[in-house]
Amino acid sequence: MTKYGNQDELKALIKALHDKGIQSVADIVINHRTAAKQDGRGIWCIFEGGTDDARLDWGPSFICGDDVTYSDGKGNPDSGEGYPPAPDIDHVNPQVQQELSDWMNWLKTEIGFNGWRFDFVKGYAPQYTKVYMEKTNPTFAVGENWNTDRQAVRDWVNAAGGTVTAFDFATKGVLQDAVQGQLSKLKDSNGGPPGLIGIMPGNAVTFIDNHDTGSTQKIWPFPSDKVMQGYAYILTHPGIPSIFYDHFFDWGLKGEISKLTMIRIRNGIKASSTVRILASDPDLYVAAIDDKVIAKIGPRYDVGNLVPKNFRLATSGNDYAVWEKH
Repeated sequence: MTKYGNQDELKALIKALHDKGIQSVADIVINHRTAAKQDGRGIWCIFEGGTDDARLDWGPSFICGDDVTYSDGKGNPDSGEGYPPAPDIDHVNPQVQQELSDWMNWLKTEIGFNGWRFDFVKGYAPQYTKVYMEKTNPTFAVGENWNTDRQAVRDWVNAAGGTVTAFDFATKGVLQDAVQGQLSKLKDSNGGPPGLIGIMPGNAVTFIDNHDTGSTQKIWPFPSDKVMQGYAYILTHPGIPSIFYDHFFDWGLKGEISKLTMIRIRNGIKASSTVRILASDPDLYVAAIDDKVIAKIGPRYDVGNLVPKNFRLATSGNDYAVWEKH
């Protein structure tokens, strides 16, 4: 039971999603864990798994040994980056690997989840993400590797087994700079997209904002007056685009975003679709995707002869337009 509801209500929600053909992804926060009790030292490092048996009932020895704030020094050194706000779990420990995998498989079989969003994957070595992928076999999984270096994220995906996807922070970073008068940044030195979608599109989950970058936290928000330019880009380009709840339901953008999603579906644009960049000037970006759709963003209205006569305008808005081939 949580403030959001109980287990039966969660299962009913997921079933309702499945009945509409929607899969459900669980947020898997396993790099760090908040303890339930204090130990004899007065440190919060005693964990309870919530079951009748001892699974996930861990003590300070299950925390990384070099996490000096919480551990007793008996755990293995951290295999990734530290996380000061909470105890860093020792993923080198085989018991941790097995019990977390058992829990995730329970989320699949008993609760009904289909896949995972791995939180803060920089906190433990990618080989352990590979372990969890192999032991749980999700239909979809994405890792939050907050890194704008697309090569580093590609290396992480490969080290994690190659089947997990990753949020494309590189595309977000370049795109939100580009829409502020620097649209020429949307073409890399090889003539392709500059983000992860340019080198590993099938494993790239594109996004404009999320609960960390936007919403109430606003750690790294997309320019609010140019959000639809962002969606015109990611919803027509390769990768696996995601739509932020706030933008769709709270910002009044449902209609515009829905038109773009229907264009993507109607033209069969996939994660691995091809991009041919036709213009990448500071005030104008135009690209043809699979030679079925042409997307334009930027304040320049005149696109010259870049759009052939057999393409018709499908949707447009503030500084963006999309054409379909007819």
